[in-house]
Amino acid sequence: MTNAIEKFEKKQIEKLTANKRVPAFRPGDTLKVTVKIIEGEKSRSQAFEGMCIARKNNSINSNFTVRKISHGEGVEKVFPLFSPIIEKIEVVRKGDVRRAKLYYLRDRTGKRARIADRDRGDEIDQYEFIEENKTLDKKIDVEVSVPEKKEEEKQVGEKIIEEKAIDNKAEDAIVPDPATNEAEQKSDEQKS
Repeated sequence: MTNAIEKFEKKQIEKLTANKRVPAFRPGDTLKVTVKIIEGEKSRSQAFEGMCIARKNNSINSNFTVRKISHGEGVEKVFPLFSPIIEKIEVVRKGDVRRAKLYYLRDRTGKRARIADRDRGDEIDQYEFIEENKTLDKKIDVEVSVPEKKEEEKQVGEKIIEEKAIDNKAEDAIVPDPATNEAEQKSDEQKS
């Protein structure tokens, strides 16, 4: 039952992310979320820029919370990650934090609410990364199946070489060397 639900949710996520890109972001990052607002027959885009203070990853029900200070008041919005009203999400700045939930920032204002910058390099979009992993897994499966045969052939070849070496040693032990025979006979004569 749960497997069917998971498959359905994955298909829904693929549909929702087919025409938009979701960047890899974490709590502490400053985000600019562009939302489509429909008022009657008119629609417009509105940007909400603030710090991501929480992120909940729960398949299709994933969401994130963005907080900003507007006219001296703290404003928080919770956005569903795969919502069709979200046009795009941009990472403006990457923050360096050691917590998954930054609710302690609610009590802080001004300089106390600042978060240090972090250079995490160029991170690719999270769903683009997943697609790349899927293609790599397929390539690896194909490559792994082919080398297994080669490894088996190598092992068979190594066994044959070992058997030949053992046979050669056995032949050397069975066929006495004339020089060693003479030396053994001389030592036997000297002893007696």
